[in-house]
Amino acid sequence: MSRHVLVLGGTTEARRLAAALSGRPGLRVTTSLAGRVTRPEAIEGDVRTGGFGGADGLARWLREHAVHALVDATHPFAAGITANAARAAADTGVPAVVLRRPGWRPGPGDRWQPAGSLPEAAALLPGLGRRVFLTTGRLGLAAFAGLPGLRLLVRSVEPPDPPLPPGTEVLLARGPFTVDGERALLLRHRIDVLVTKDSGGAATAAKLTAARELGLPVVVVRRPPPPDGVRVLPDVPSVLALPELAGE
Repeated sequence: MSRHVLVLGGTTEARRLAAALSGRPGLRVTTSLAGRVTRPEAIEGDVRTGGFGGADGLARWLREHAVHALVDATHPFAAGITANAARAAADTGVPAVVLRRPGWRPGPGDRWQPAGSLPEAAALLPGLGRRVFLTTGRLGLAAFAGLPGLRLLVRSVEPPDPPLPPGTEVLLARGPFTVDGERALLLRHRIDVLVTKDSGGAATAAKLTAARELGLPVVVVRRPPPPDGVRVLPDVPSVLALPELAGE
């Protein structure tokens, strides 16, 4: 009987992991997506969409579907899902690991301003610029609603839910992005300041290089810490090396 691996997905790493695990004999892989993206990219193995109903619902699903190992490969800012996964794994005794790409680090010439949350990031903006490139996703835009006089260029994969802050322009796009493209976008929209979450990875890092070259300040929202006691690995190869994910 094949061993069942559940991957909590939605990231590039999750797709790569599912593809690698699907090629291993004796393993059956299910990737779970939250359903926030209407046209997700193709994923190898079985795919389910939608929530589990919190930690208790996930624990029930792990038992009912005889899951042998759980990999949380969700976005670094999906703190609620990660907390639920850690609790469900502890309740069921299913081996679990968190796959998190390393965060970004500032380099010479960067003008980064750290923020602990979106409201904290919004509070920094009046002193940094008036034309803001906001790349924190389509959720949480209400934090920027009380900032009169600012122009917001919001980039996201899916359209944000209305109402939007006054003076907002929406740009729908999916990475990866290039430095040349990001530089041109910043110049075309006369951007003064960039706001981003510390998502890490290369797909959207080009904006940081472009901002550095143009001397623009960047407000970087820190990622939430993982729950205590969980194993955190930085990349797909390190997860594939786990003995509980070995093929027959």
